[in-house]
Amino acid sequence: MLTQLRIASLGVIDDAVLELGPGFTAVTGETGAGKTMVVSSLGLLLGEKAETRLIRHGASRALVEGRVGADAHMADAVEGLGGELDDGEVLLTRVLTASRSRALVGGAQVPLGALADVIGERVTIHGQSEQLRLGSPDRQREVLDAFAGAELAAVLAEYRTDYARHRALVAEREALVARSAERARELAMLEFGLTEIEKADPQSGEDVALHAEARRLQAVDDLRAAARSALVALAGDDDSGDHPTALGLVSTARKSLAGIADADADIAPLVDRIAEAGYALADVAADLSSYLAGLDADPARLEWIASRLAALQGLTRRYGSTVDDVLAWGRDAAARVDALRGGDERIAELADEIGHLDGALDERAGRLTALRTAAASTLKGLVEAELAALAMPKASLRFDLAPFERGPWGADHVQLLFSANPGSAPAPLARVASGGELSRVRLALEVVLAADSTGRTFVFDEVDAGVGGAVALEIGRRLARLAEHAQVIVVTHLAQVAAFADRHYVVEKADDGQVTTAGVREVTVTERVDELARMMAGLDGTDAARRHAEELLQAARRASRRPSR
Repeated sequence: MLTQLRIASLGVIDDAVLELGPGFTAVTGETGAGKTMVVSSLGLLLGEKAETRLIRHGASRALVEGRVGADAHMADAVEGLGGELDDGEVLLTRVLTASRSRALVGGAQVPLGALADVIGERVTIHGQSEQLRLGSPDRQREVLDAFAGAELAAVLAEYRTDYARHRALVAEREALVARSAERARELAMLEFGLTEIEKADPQSGEDVALHAEARRLQAVDDLRAAARSALVALAGDDDSGDHPTALGLVSTARKSLAGIADADADIAPLVDRIAEAGYALADVAADLSSYLAGLDADPARLEWIASRLAALQGLTRRYGSTVDDVLAWGRDAAARVDALRGGDERIAELADEIGHLDGALDERAGRLTALRTAAASTLKGLVEAELAALAMPKASLRFDLAPFERGPWGADHVQLLFSANPGSAPAPLARVASGGELSRVRLALEVVLAADSTGRTFVFDEVDAGVGGAVALEIGRRLARLAEHAQVIVVTHLAQVAAFADRHYVVEKADDGQVTTAGVREVTVTERVDELARMMAGLDGTDAARRHAEELLQAARRASRRPSR
């Protein structure tokens, strides 16, 4: 519930504060005084688009602040936005300047959409745009579903969950089917590559090893000559005669030092080290001898290696720069082939699941239709009774349900048919109802739905458009009934409506010849009688108008059984 509304430099209003509370609050004033700025300010608090022309002439900014009592859900939302509560209330702020618009919730700046997230479910503004909305089938379905209550809401929630799942599965299936030719081409390419690799049967590192072996076979003569030369230098051969060798020289050095080792203890370690060098050289000579023994030219082997490398190079040109890369590509390709072959299986799985969901959706859509049909029958009688009280005793109104393609809200096309007179066939509400009739239909619906409106705020602008007299009295009485369950704020030009209010604010304008300024003040007792007299007679202070206003207030108090203010 809104507890306070402050408006500063908005339109013609300079600075005004409305202290609000439960029940029925009326806002009145002369034409052009700025009454609609009250509705506009509430719209701004709901995140509606702002226009810089709303900033009062001569002001640098416009400000709207609203205090709202916060329940636990709203408190969590405010905390989530980084805002804070003030004594159980949240302060909503909208600031307009020539260059930007800002919104704050509990002192924290937030996106405009966050305002509606915080109080959009709690505050409803009924103006000309809402009357137009009431003419749309979507809005009419929303009204019918709201009246149908919790059972329909539960079935609808289940239906919408299944519907969203159904759409996702259908989209996945369509995507798989659309890509089937592409998958077939990719599968053929991958299978060809895997067959080629399997046929060649490459081994990890094989290309590196074969290149090394080929280089050795191609250089076998040079290798043999170098190895023999080294072996001769180390150990000699039959052809070297007395030519000194490394092993012989080392042996000579060891013997020379061994002969004097007894004369100097420092020589013994040197003898041992020379001996170790001789052993190492002897090992190298033995290895060289073995290397030479196995170093034979093998033209047939070299030819086979060239052929094998050519086969491997065919793979590396297509599937990777090395054999190891080719093997990695093969592993990835095999996994992809499994996935592609599973595409047809997935399509079949999706078809089964979609078929199952089709059955569930049809069943739930049927339940929605049944619940809506029952609710429509009850709602018709209740609303027509309200319309009769609003001077439309012959009006006929019904929710017509026709089968429709299954959608996110079921399989019903909901349309509100209306006839103001018995001789007229019911037709779509938006096409046949006048502005005044739309206002009364809207009010009748709100009164009937009021039982579910506890804690909500309804703002009515032009609810009394096109009516007067006894009808206006009934509108006031119905608004008072609605205010028993919800907070109701009404901008009106009819005294018959304002008389039923629990509190009454008047928007007054002043003109200094250059700038028009409006203020808002609460009126009670005598001042309220004067305002109602002005609204009825267009004159201030006439005795007849004041007597009529007093009688009107007394009649409203008797009808609503509320104390005077």
